[in-house]
Amino acid sequence: MGGLPLVLLFGPTGVGKTELILRLFAGIGEVISADSMQVYKGLDIGTAKPSLEVRSQVPHHLIDILDPREQYTAGEFVHRAEELIPQIDVRGRIPIISGGTAYYFKNFLYGLPETPVANPSVREWLDQRLELEGLPRLYEELKRIDPVAGERISPRDTYRILRALEVYYSTGRALSSYAVPVSPRLGRSYRLIGLIRDRKELYQRIDARVEEMFKQGLPEEVARLIALGYGEEDPGMRGIGYREFFQLGKEGCLTLSQVKTEIQKNSRRYAKRQITFFKSLPGVQWLHPNSIRSLKDLGISL
Repeated sequence: MGGLPLVLLFGPTGVGKTELILRLFAGIGEVISADSMQVYKGLDIGTAKPSLEVRSQVPHHLIDILDPREQYTAGEFVHRAEELIPQIDVRGRIPIISGGTAYYFKNFLYGLPETPVANPSVREWLDQRLELEGLPRLYEELKRIDPVAGERISPRDTYRILRALEVYYSTGRALSSYAVPVSPRLGRSYRLIGLIRDRKELYQRIDARVEEMFKQGLPEEVARLIALGYGEEDPGMRGIGYREFFQLGKEGCLTLSQVKTEIQKNSRRYAKRQITFFKSLPGVQWLHPNSIRSLKDLGISL
């Protein structure tokens, strides 16, 4: 059964990936989640994790595997996915890499940049500086020594800022100077399926989904996580749907209704960026979810 295709199914947040997977792949496929937030335990509503019922019909991997304090990287995703694919093959099921974290797909398709391995002593020194000087100062330093990386990395992304500085102080070379693969890796054939909707339709779905998250208890989920000691600097709490709550209680604070509006706005903006990134991938078959009736529409025959 190793001849079954490897399906890469992606699209912006709210486009309908889970519904399609349940409709087409129940009993015949297994999902490798390419989602940077669903890896975290306890972050259920805000990450729109597939329900236990969905997962009972289509097994999902790389969900609920990390504590929200732990960092999850594209490299770790690629290594874990490569380990899972042959296991799914042996079970005679179709491996489906699905999610919305665009650079996970790119790193999987093209391979990882050849950056140096971690340097524990430099990282320890940077961790000490982070505690003493704060993230904004280290980010400004990164922008001076590696403007290209500084432009790519969010000023709130602690892990990537420290990693870029670690590479520079370990090697004397800017992180952006390391070659990034520009063509897909050879080997197994892929079936790249991109889901797309009209922008107005997609934005309406996103807004409705956030409304539903609040009805399901997203504020209570965030309050429970904060009570457990998780804060806005933890990787799991920096995602859309969580970070907005930390504006509550601050100067010029938001109301709960405004938090919901902010999540909707940030989700729409994120979806726009996702679409732009995904459209840079080669060989994608772009389809509206409602136009897909069977596996044959995806060019898959069992």
